[in-house]
Amino acid sequence: MSENRVEKAAAGIESGVVDLTERLRHKPDTEHEIRLLEALLFAAVEPIDIETLRERMPDDADVSALLARLQRDYAGRGVNLVHVAGRWRFQTAPDLEKNLVDIREAPRKLSKAALETLAIVAYHQPVTRAEIEDVRGVSASKGTLDVLMELGWIRLRGRRRTPGRPVTYGTTEEFLAHFNLETITDLPGRDDLKAAGLLDSRLPKDFEMPSPVMADDLTDDEDPLDDMDEPEFFEDFLGDDNEVED
Repeated sequence: MSENRVEKAAAGIESGVVDLTERLRHKPDTEHEIRLLEALLFAAVEPIDIETLRERMPDDADVSALLARLQRDYAGRGVNLVHVAGRWRFQTAPDLEKNLVDIREAPRKLSKAALETLAIVAYHQPVTRAEIEDVRGVSASKGTLDVLMELGWIRLRGRRRTPGRPVTYGTTEEFLAHFNLETITDLPGRDDLKAAGLLDSRLPKDFEMPSPVMADDLTDDEDPLDDMDEPEFFEDFLGDDNEVED
């Protein structure tokens, strides 16, 4: 998926290269601006949004055109400029990943329960712990949710307007960045999962995948969190910490 996204971005930029060239051709300081933008992106410790880049660039710099040109220039190189979760960053080209396994930090391996819980939160958000348990068919461990929150991939969103006012969970921008997703809608759909062998080929014809939405604003059935709902103070009283698996 990441490689296809880079290829699509490169194709889109290629089609507009004439226009971009015209926009930049008559500016004598274009090369300096390209170098400055490149330096800002390399120096950033995390993906950076276009508004921040505009604040750091000269007032008359066409940052959108400069980003497009820089993305095109890096499209076929070992490092690509990509747009992820509404921000820009340099990252290793996807096809070189297998060559870097020995020199990159080993990722933390998540348990099956954590992966399933993360998938449910991503596709069904905003979702409560009870709803996660309903989808999985087993009791959800608070420890599993804590691990995902510690990684910065899920967050407390609000409280459902139902008896008990359970906390609702959703994904974060860190989740999008880690899995190289520009938006939550880039998550694989039914056909993608089926092609990858992750869905049973004998699924009912009327089976439908949920359409993931990662809205910053609370939904109509959510209330804001209270001050004491911050993660370090949060305690979920729906069951104990021991998860029961089949």
